[in-house]
Amino acid sequence: MAEGADVFLIMATMRAMRRLKPDPVPDDLIVKILRAGQCAASGGNTQRWRFLVIKDPEIKKRVQVYYQRAFDEVVSPRYQRSAPPPGVTAERYQRQHAAVEYLTEHFAEAPVWIVACLEDGANPNRSSGSSIYPAVQNMLLAARALGLGATLTTRHLLYEKETEEALGIPSGFHSYAILPIGYPMGHFGPVGRGPVAEIVYLDHWGEPYPALAGESRA
Repeated sequence: MAEGADVFLIMATMRAMRRLKPDPVPDDLIVKILRAGQCAASGGNTQRWRFLVIKDPEIKKRVQVYYQRAFDEVVSPRYQRSAPPPGVTAERYQRQHAAVEYLTEHFAEAPVWIVACLEDGANPNRSSGSSIYPAVQNMLLAARALGLGATLTTRHLLYEKETEEALGIPSGFHSYAILPIGYPMGHFGPVGRGPVAEIVYLDHWGEPYPALAGESRA
């Protein structure tokens, strides 16, 4: 099997790519990504999703205003006061913060956005995301398989009313994620995660899963 075609390798190297080149992405690649999203499961196979492809720079600039505001008010302060997550060194966490800041400042320059939306009425409940996030993950995997960089971001939802108005999303639908897509400036590589043995239990909460007993612990 050719390198990059193995789904397990794709998943293990699907870093969030936040530094994207402004170069155009061919529509045929975007269509492949969208078709991958449509292959995902949805509750009752209702397929109430909608995928809004954004290329218009003016629309993106209007959303970026609120994206930047959310970074300044919430995201950047959270990075500054938080410890690195499992499997991530302090140095790598700082690089991640820098990449998040870069995406914030260049959000509108990403050549294509896919806005994942769902028809969920006025008061979406806790289970609503189960009918759209599998499609989001499929699209992220497809982008990685095609050599395109992407990341899942929901920060715009801190200003949901304003950003959904800028995106032209009608009543009865809500956005659940924006996927900025483009050719990456960096390279794909292993994702930073902690030992799986620390997050998996058998039958009872906190009971170790013996099949993972040999995994090295950080």
